[in-house]
Amino acid sequence: MIEQYIDAALGNRTADVVLKNGKFVNVFTGEVQSGDIAITGGKIVGIGTYEGEREYDIRGKVAVPGLIDAHVHIESAQLAPEEFARLVMPRGTTTVIADPHEIVNVCGVAGARYMARAAANTPLEVKLMLPSCVPATPFETSGATISGAETEQLLREDLFWGLGEFMNLPGVIGRDAEAMQKLEAARSLGKIVDGHAPGAEGETLDAYIAAGISTDHECTCPEEAEEKATKGLYVHLREGTAARNVAANCRAVTAANLRRFLFCTDDRHAADIRAQGHIDNALRVAVGAGMNPVWAVIAATLNAAECYGLRGKGAIAPGYDADIAVFDDLQNFHCSYTFKRGEAVAMDGMPLFAAGDQYLPDEVRGTVRAGEISPDGFRLRLKGERANVICLEHGSLITGRAVRTVPSEDGDVVLRGTELLKLAVIERHRGTGNIGLGLLEGCGLWGGAIATTVAHDSHNIIVLGDNNADMAAAARELVRIGGGMAVVGRGRTCSLPLEIGGLMSVLPAEEFVARAEELREAAYDLGVSREIDPFMALSFLALPVIPSLKLTDQGLFDVEKFAFCSIDAEER
Repeated sequence: MIEQYIDAALGNRTADVVLKNGKFVNVFTGEVQSGDIAITGGKIVGIGTYEGEREYDIRGKVAVPGLIDAHVHIESAQLAPEEFARLVMPRGTTTVIADPHEIVNVCGVAGARYMARAAANTPLEVKLMLPSCVPATPFETSGATISGAETEQLLREDLFWGLGEFMNLPGVIGRDAEAMQKLEAARSLGKIVDGHAPGAEGETLDAYIAAGISTDHECTCPEEAEEKATKGLYVHLREGTAARNVAANCRAVTAANLRRFLFCTDDRHAADIRAQGHIDNALRVAVGAGMNPVWAVIAATLNAAECYGLRGKGAIAPGYDADIAVFDDLQNFHCSYTFKRGEAVAMDGMPLFAAGDQYLPDEVRGTVRAGEISPDGFRLRLKGERANVICLEHGSLITGRAVRTVPSEDGDVVLRGTELLKLAVIERHRGTGNIGLGLLEGCGLWGGAIATTVAHDSHNIIVLGDNNADMAAAARELVRIGGGMAVVGRGRTCSLPLEIGGLMSVLPAEEFVARAEELREAAYDLGVSREIDPFMALSFLALPVIPSLKLTDQGLFDVEKFAFCSIDAEER
C-alpha cells in the first residue's frame, strides 16, 4: 500500500479519488490554499494537479478536514448510533469522541459494547471513552457501578480510548481512594482523561489538572475558559441543546492560545441537529460571534485530533486520512460533501449510506424496573411553610435556589396560587421504591405532568407536575412503554418510547424528530415555557454534579456543599 501512495503522489499512477479545482484550509499555516486533493487507499497522497479514477469538481468551495466532535453523549440525541451517524455525517462530522456515560449508568459495560457494535455499522468513526463516574455520585441509585479496579481492567481493552469526564471534583481534591485508583489507571496506561469542573479556579484547578486531567467542557464564562487554557487544559467550546456557550466563550480564544480550544456538542437533541446542525452549527455560531473562521476550523479539526491522539486525522496533507468536509464557504458552513477515508458518505445534506439493520441486543432493552407508583407517593410534607426551591435558569445547566413560602393542607403542599411545581425522581433500576421529592420554579405548567427516563446521570424516572394523580399516571406510562417521555393532563396521555435503555429510540431520525416535536407541543399546551426544551431541561434537574440545587431519588442535594439538604428551610 505504501508503494501505491508514493506512486499516486508522484503521478505515476492515477489516484483513486481527486477533489479538483477547489480551495482547502491548511490548518498548519492558517491559510486558505488552492490545489487538487489526491486520495488513494483512503489516504491523502498529494495536493497539486492530479487526475483520479473518480473526480469531484469542488470549484468555488472550500475543503476542510473532517469535523471532530471532541465530547458527545450520543444517547442525548435519543437516536440509535446508526441513525445518529446518518444525521451528523451530512453536516461534515467524520469522527466523534463519545462518552457512553448515559447508557453505561443504566446497563453497565454492556451498554458501551452495544454502542461500539452499533456504531461499527456506519462510516462514522466513534472513539469511546470509559465512563469514569458510574454512578456519577454515591448520592443516587444507578443501574450499574464501575469500581477503580474494574476501570483499570477495562482501560486495557481496545474498546476504550480514554477515561470519560471526571465529574467528581470533590473526590479528586479530597483524594478519594476510588477516584485515585481510576486516575492512576489512566496515567499508567497513557490514556487521556476528560474533565468536568465548572467554576474550578486557582489552586483547586491546579490540583485537578495535576491529577492528570487534560480537558474541560464546563466553562461558565470566557475568563474561566482563559484560565483553564492558560494552565494547559484543552477547553471545549460547547454548543449543545441545553447548554450553549460557544458565542460567549470563543471570546477567550487568541492567536496565542488558539491551539488549546476544541468544539463539542456534549448533549444535543436530534431535532436541533436536524434543524441547525452539529459541529458545523458550532462553527457558524463562533464565526458569527467574531471568531476567525480558519481558527474555528483548526479548533474543530487539528486541535481535537492532537488532543485525543487521533494519529493521521485533523489535516488536509499528504499521509493524513482522507476525512474531508467540503463547505460552500467559511461563513455559513453549508456542507456539500462529506468524505470518510476517501469515500463520499454524504452529499447536499443527505447520507449516502443505508441505515441497515439496527443492532439491538437484549441487554439494552426492558430497563425500567420501578417499584409501586401511586399518587400518595407524591405527597410532600413540610414541617413549616418555608421550603428550599430549585430555580430553573433558562439556557443553562446550572440551577438557582430560593426559599419560598408554601402553604400545606392535609399533609401535602398546596401549589395553587404559586409558580411552584412538584418535582419527583423515582428509582427505576432496582425496584427500591425510592422517590425523591422537591419543588421547582421557572417552568410554567398547570393541569398535568411531564416525565422522562432521561435524567442525568443515573437516568431514573423524573416527573414534574402540579398534581399527584397526573404525576403518578405519567410515571406509570413510562413503565408501560419501557422508558421514554410522557405528557399527561387535561384528559389525555401522550408518550414516545425510548426502547434502548430508556434513552434512545429505535425510530428513524425523521420520524423520531416529528414525534418528539408533537410531544413537546403537548407539554407547551400545558403551559411549559417555550423558552426551554421541556424534556431536555427536565433531564438535567437530577444531575448532582452541576450547581446549585438538584434532586435525586434519595432526596434534595446541595451541589456546592456536596451533601443532601432538607427541603424545609429555616423559618424567618
